[in-house]
Amino acid sequence: MVNNLNAVYSALADPTRRQMVERLRGGELTVSQLAEPLTMTLAAVGKHISVLESAHIIHTIKRGRVRTCALVPRSLTDATAWLTEQEQFWNERLDALVTYLEKQ
Repeated sequence: MVNNLNAVYSALADPTRRQMVERLRGGELTVSQLAEPLTMTLAAVGKHISVLESAHIIHTIKRGRVRTCALVPRSLTDATAWLTEQEQFWNERLDALVTYLEKQ
């Protein structure tokens, strides 16, 4: 789980890749469609896609000459679970601190 978390958070640390993930929430896009709003070369877009694919956030399918990207929503499950655990832990700690301070 830790390796996947590292890969996911590393991939999502870049704003361009986050933008790509957000756009893919609407459904599959070709690499060209994914690159449209970006001010970079297709080669640079391809590198970002490779990072997202390595983190299992997206997968690509080649149909003839066209490469299509799709989101793998389940890939973010570990990251979401980790964040939820952290939130619960810190909420409990802060609640305990509030209780302690109110008794003082």
